[in-house]
Amino acid sequence: MDLGLRGKKAIVCAASKGLGRACAMSLARNGVDLVINARTAAELDATAAEIGSATGRTVTAVAADITTAEGRAKVLAACPDPDILVNNAGGPPRGDFREWNEQDWMKAVNGNMITPIMLIKAVVDGMITRKFGRIVNITSGSVKSPIPELGMSNGARAGLTGFVAGLARQVARHNVTINGLLPGPFLTDRLRAGRVEAARKAGITVDEYIAQYFKNSPAGRPGDPFEFGEACAFLCAASSGFIVGQNLLLDGGAFNSTMG
Repeated sequence: MDLGLRGKKAIVCAASKGLGRACAMSLARNGVDLVINARTAAELDATAAEIGSATGRTVTAVAADITTAEGRAKVLAACPDPDILVNNAGGPPRGDFREWNEQDWMKAVNGNMITPIMLIKAVVDGMITRKFGRIVNITSGSVKSPIPELGMSNGARAGLTGFVAGLARQVARHNVTINGLLPGPFLTDRLRAGRVEAARKAGITVDEYIAQYFKNSPAGRPGDPFEFGEACAFLCAASSGFIVGQNLLLDGGAFNSTMG
């Protein structure tokens, strides 16, 4: 399926690995030139080289902390007029809200709400002028089904989702769409790292533990990052201009609801 994206330009944040990397790869496979961002230069450069080699597209790596004004300025200098923006950032730590101070909350809200809003602000008017724009916010399945120990993530990401719900409907008439991708469990380094200790205690490998853990989920497995990347590319397609202000949950059916 031709998504009509050949020659478009995209910024993909937190793209050195995991779901951000998967989104970048899928966009590049569909003819998009990329500016990818992450904090660790070595990992980011390796990812840029791999995507460029696999797809033949131009991939520019910008090592910076996207949650800072300086980091955002570096990324936007490399791609001031993107056709596509994929917002992504690492989630806040788990814990009990009684343990979190004001600075913890400020960091969480800055990373997972304010940062994507500032990037949207920087690019959306150019998209409106050019009559094409696709903005995808990678949030979390916890936006729909809150996870008690992820209170900071629940709050910050839900705040972003609420803001976007209004803005998306203001810009849609200009062929600019803003939507959310809500991941459940995907087989990333982060998921594997979180199961190392449990696997050790059970006396089995991490892969065996993950297979057992997800055996009784509706899909019977965690998600493949490739699937997530392809969903992102679909939301960015030229033919997806009528998908406005939606939040696509990719969790293998774990959220139990008649209406999704």
